[in-house]
Amino acid sequence: MEPRDYIVDRIDGEYAYLKDVKSGNELFIALALLPIGADTGSYLHYEMMEYTLV
Repeated sequence: MEPRDYIVDRIDGEYAYLKDVKSGNELFIALALLPIGADTGSYLHYEMMEYTLV
């Protein structure tokens, strides 16, 4: 899977809704998989099965 960039669109309970910067597609993942400090509006980079804050 190629690297992707996301914006945290919203957080609902234990899940975060991410919006793909390039395509606009939305996905949701467990909040525990995001780096500490990620919040609504955060920019994330996904590569090699890991999210990092940008």
